[in-house]
Parts: sequence; C-alpha cells; structure tokens
Amino acid sequence: MTDVTNGVLHTLFHSDQGGHEQVVLCQDRASGLKAVIALHSTALGPALGGTRFYPYASEEEAVADALNLARGMSYKNAMAGLDHGGGKAVIIGDPEQIKTEELLLAYGRFVASLGGRYVTACDVGTYVADMDVVARECRWTTGRSPENGGAGDSSVLTAFGVFQGMRASAQHLWGDPTLRGRKVGVAGVGKVGHHLVEHLLSDGAEVVITDVRDESVRRITEKHPEVAVAADTEALIRTEGLDIYAPCALGGALNDDSVPVLTASVVCGAANNQLAHPGVEKDLADRSILYAPDYVVNAGGVIQVADELHGFDFDRCKAKASKIFDTTLAIFARAKDDGIPPAAAADRIAEQRMAEARRG
Repeated sequence: MTDVTNGVLHTLFHSDQGGHEQVVLCQDRASGLKAVIALHSTALGPALGGTRFYPYASEEEAVADALNLARGMSYKNAMAGLDHGGGKAVIIGDPEQIKTEELLLAYGRFVASLGGRYVTACDVGTYVADMDVVARECRWTTGRSPENGGAGDSSVLTAFGVFQGMRASAQHLWGDPTLRGRKVGVAGVGKVGHHLVEHLLSDGAEVVITDVRDESVRRITEKHPEVAVAADTEALIRTEGLDIYAPCALGGALNDDSVPVLTASVVCGAANNQLAHPGVEKDLADRSILYAPDYVVNAGGVIQVADELHGFDFDRCKAKASKIFDTTLAIFARAKDDGIPPAAAADRIAEQRMAEARRG
C-alpha cells in the first residue's frame, strides 16, 4: 500500500494531472464496498460527476482513474456552462458479482458525508435503479428514475450531444453538418453507443460497430441488419473508407498504437479520457485528424443530471445539449486562431472560466 499511497500523493501534489481539492478513500467491510471519491475543483460550484463500478486490476489503477475522471469533469462542466465543479467516484469490483443494495447504501452514506460538495450520478457499471438506492442515503444524487423524482437515463442526451459534436466536425471539415453518406465507426454500443447509432442511421450515415459484448451488437444488428460489424476495435479503426471514429467505451482509445493506423479523418465519441497521454492530441493533428474533445461532446448527460437538481425538464435539457454543436465549432475556431490542437483550445477556454470563478 505504501507504493500506492506514494503514487497518489505524487499525482495530487506534484503532477500536472493533480491539483485535486480532496480525495476520499471509502471502505465498508460489511458490504464489501471499496470506493474512491475524487473532487478536482469546486470553483464553479459543487463537484458533479458519476459513479463508475468496475473490476480494476489494482487499487492504484482505481485511484488513478478517479483522479483522471474527476479532472475531466471539471473541464466538462466548465465547457457545458454549468455552475458545477468536477468530481468522480469509482467503486472497485465487478458489479455483476458484488453489487448489492447494502453496498450501494453504504456508498450513499459516504457521499452524504461530504455535505453536498459532491453530487453523484450514473456512469459505467451503475444505472438509474442504483441511483434510486443511493438516494435513500444521500440527497445529493442525480440520475434517478422519474418515479423517484429524477430524470432517468442520461445516456439519451449524452448520445445526442455526441451527435451534435459530429455534425459540427462535419461542418468544419467538409462544409456541411450532415453525416449522410459518411462512414462512421462506433466502438462500444452500450448505454450511449446504441442511441448514437440511431441518430447516425436517421441522418443517413453508413455505420460500422464493434463491442466486447455480443448481446450489445445483436441488439443493433437484429433491428438494423444494414449495420456492419467489425471483429474488434483494432479492426474497426483500420476500416477502409472510415470518415469518423467514435470511441464510446472506456478511456485511452487514442494512443501510440491506435493513432498511427487510424483511417478516419475525425474522432468524435462518448468515451471519457480518450487521449491516453499528453502529446496524443498533437499526434492526431500531425496526421490531420480532427479531434472533437471528448469532454465537450459527451456533456449531454451531465447537462441532464445537473438540470435534475432544479426540477427536470427534458426539452430545456435538449436545447442546452444542442448547443454542443456551437461550442464544438467555437473550439475548432479557437484552435485555428491559436495554432494549437482542439484539445488544447478546449482546455484553455475551460481553464479561463474556472480561473475567473476563483477570482470572483
């Protein structure tokens, strides 16, 4: 544990990826809960971010993911124009094996102990029904079911926002905001990805998909037999004639191995933390691949859960999420003006908003 602690402390206090305000390690032995809650910034308001339930290979990996995801939420919420800072929680373990009501209630008590500094919601491995349970112990819970005063599944507007980001990318690169006739590869067709596929097909795109879960693929191909299937992500990114690549699973999809062989001209997807390490954004730019920053285009879900705190209105949320189109275009314009990759341009805009909030 000493090495893990030293690694966490170095990241927090000495790394460019640090600067987090608070990190809470949570354990409830009776239920088997082991969780990490990371608050990156509350400059704009209470930290808002989902709860990821995942079988991490190590506690160190879990902490690192929580830190990265929390930092990403600060930037996402800033770019979405929300009065929220960034936070994230991860629960360590296989949700299909250890998720119980007792565990979720214990987790809710830990979130509640932060007194509103952190507002939680769904993420990978957690669902609306889980947030209903967490909310029984914690009023700072969003993403609940409509029956329990919530907004329901946030993946609907997450996918809608990614689609708006794709439209903006098409407008910037090809001069037309339609995906008609474009070949789009979607890696990960789970909660968000399958909604995204529906938008793409409705807009006339040619779609290729892949997913580690056969049932997720079948759900789409049985309804839409015209959708092609790639054997895996490695095959998908090498697909001939691919115009847009949409990573919609876990992070790190853009790395030293994938970027050199990527055939697409645009990357725009729902996954968080798509850039495996600093410098990948430049590698994309060097290959003339347009990157729509992940935390900008996938903000539809957080727009929805934030709205839930004030009395949810779907039409109001969809209108806000549709502005992702304009925000993405503004980032591309800033990148061109400053001579930097779009990811760096988005960071500058978000950091400016957070800095102004701190000064205020």
